Amino acid sequence: MARRPQRWQLYRLVGQEIRRGTRNRFGRLAKRPEILTRARVTGLVIAPHDLRTSDASLADDIYAGLFVFAGRSLVVSGRSPFDYDPPSPEWADALYGFGWLRHLRAADTALARANARAFVSDFMSGRGDPARARPVPVATRRMISFLCQSPLVLEGADHAFYQAFLKSVGRGARELELSLRRSAPPQSRLLAAVALTYAGLCCEGIEAILRRATRILVRELDRQILPDGGHRSRDPRFAMELLLDLLPLRQSFLSRSVDPPEALLRAVDRMLPALRLLRHGDASLSHFNGMGVTAADHLATLLVYDGAGTEPLMYAPHSGYARLETGRVVVVCDVGAAPPPAQSRNAGAGCLSFELSSGAQRIVVNCGMPASGDELRRMARSTAAHSTATVADTSSCRFLGETTGPWGARFATAWLLKRRGPVVLSGPGPVAVERRTEPGSSVLAARHDGYLADFGIIHERRWTLSSAPEALEGEDAFLREGRHASRPRAVAVRFHLHTSVAAGTEPEGGITLALPTGERWLFTADGARLAIEESVYFAGVVGARRTAQIVLHLTVAEEARVRWRIERV
Repeated sequence: MARRPQRWQLYRLVGQEIRRGTRNRFGRLAKRPEILTRARVTGLVIAPHDLRTSDASLADDIYAGLFVFAGRSLVVSGRSPFDYDPPSPEWADALYGFGWLRHLRAADTALARANARAFVSDFMSGRGDPARARPVPVATRRMISFLCQSPLVLEGADHAFYQAFLKSVGRGARELELSLRRSAPPQSRLLAAVALTYAGLCCEGIEAILRRATRILVRELDRQILPDGGHRSRDPRFAMELLLDLLPLRQSFLSRSVDPPEALLRAVDRMLPALRLLRHGDASLSHFNGMGVTAADHLATLLVYDGAGTEPLMYAPHSGYARLETGRVVVVCDVGAAPPPAQSRNAGAGCLSFELSSGAQRIVVNCGMPASGDELRRMARSTAAHSTATVADTSSCRFLGETTGPWGARFATAWLLKRRGPVVLSGPGPVAVERRTEPGSSVLAARHDGYLADFGIIHERRWTLSSAPEALEGEDAFLREGRHASRPRAVAVRFHLHTSVAAGTEPEGGITLALPTGERWLFTADGARLAIEESVYFAGVVGARRTAQIVLHLTVAEEARVRWRIERV
């Protein structure tokens, strides 16, 4: 059932977008584009270290004409990849971002260097679709990749190529600074500031850009990195990718004998523990708010920089994540409100969802974000794709793009979708959270009001993780308030299972969960009808895969409570 967002929320976003566009056109800095033409790159001083791991075997695939990005592949048959229509928008983002140059550098052969130079030359000569290269996240990734991989591209190059490369870097820096002057969305502003600071440190001739970019970087880090180390978008993937750029940037300041800004040092120190909070024993991050497949090698590289002796972070109140842990068992919970609309392009409606793992084995998961596909991404963001409760087959957040109704609302929706994407219009407000420790167990309780306005229901969930025996007990309460409190509502409490978990019914009424490690866990519940249903795991390494989910079905007329238990047997 699709829900119509309240019109005032939609029109408020329209007003914000119009004001942002007005600032673009009439802002003080936008009137002075001539200052950008003074910046000209005259040379390269340093090449930053790329923390993203590389695979030399992928260089052979690229040389053979096989380009595999974002779960899609393209065979170019001796031609340039820029001459083909991309298989998906995400594939195009990866191609024009040039992050794949690191695999050619790992090969460390004259052939790989010549191959990389040819691809960069194709791009600089104007082959491909300029519109696909223009978005700020793509342009920032390309700028950083060009700088990091400049030794690969420039070794053995002639003077004409070297000058063309410098010209391309300078043009990219000017375009990124223009994007900042056009009041780009928050995440794009931060990414552009990072890339411009890289350019200023690595290049001669654009010292003025470095000064301006550093000021913007400090401002955006202070605005967007929360006190507990999470990013304002609540997106673990964005935070991880940002850290992979901030750590080498910190080192680049030191390489140029320049003190890194305090805001950069503070951000890195806060963000590393926040990532560790979301980590499971299989070296991957929990699937919340845009997180799909974890590059485990990238995460392991980052966590090396986190002090091993520091006290582990168990609760991030500003980011809205909490962790329970005993022995080998880990529970990670989403106990946060929806992020602001400007930061919510990938946010999911998963309030009070959780993931459970034992050692290196995931048991209960969220479906995760697929690598590509607008329709799959829409499904992955719904409440039904998370291990939490769904009321009336409806998500607890309202997404831009679900609008029906008057012509004005439909027009406003289409206009905003082009400019902002499928952001969250509204969702749960501040989430009340309680944490305490009891003898032999840890308790976490939270409640959200995402279903209050439309259905008169407040969802309250309590987790109790005990060590002897190893068990996770839960209770879901549905409290009736407001003007819709009298009408019965269908509720489904979902527990999505990892693809490697085999679920089977027990004669006594429970469900056995068999893990490939040989462990067996028993799921039991009281107060609802228990069922095993089909599900899909979008975050698989090889793409979406079928799996199963345990679903507790009940009808909430007045106050209702469901108790469940997952115990190792």
